[in-house]
Amino acid sequence: MTLDEIREKIKGCAEEMNSRYGGVVFDEWVVVSLERNRARILHYAGPRNDEFLKNFVTDLGALRTALLDGKYGAGDFEFARHGIGTSHEAFLVLGPGLYLICNNTRESMDTIAKNTRWLGAQIPFVNLAEAVCANPLEISWDTKIFTKP
Repeated sequence: MTLDEIREKIKGCAEEMNSRYGGVVFDEWVVVSLERNRARILHYAGPRNDEFLKNFVTDLGALRTALLDGKYGAGDFEFARHGIGTSHEAFLVLGPGLYLICNNTRESMDTIAKNTRWLGAQIPFVNLAEAVCANPLEISWDTKIFTKP
């Protein structure tokens, strides 16, 4: 899958999740590369574009160990139940060293999950994970890929 394709899939996933939930589930969706020992934003949609990378390591919080342990493959994901504010609530592995970071900067995952519509809102996220599993994101480092939303 290309970066443009994954951006479209993420946009559709976010819209469908919000519709099923009846409000915003995640207001921050970020495609990040951790290749070459650097965090690089490949795509950002959210309210704090300039601050995201500065606080990335701190905001990983409870997800940091899971994200960096290397046990996850394309399509695998993890949620952090108690992330509040800018602490990230979820990640989805998009490919080797490539991740989708999802966050709600106003609500914790625990609060989101208390809404009875949360179960239905997870379906588009799982569908996105399955699409990534079948066709992981591939990045050509020879091409300029960094874009602003």
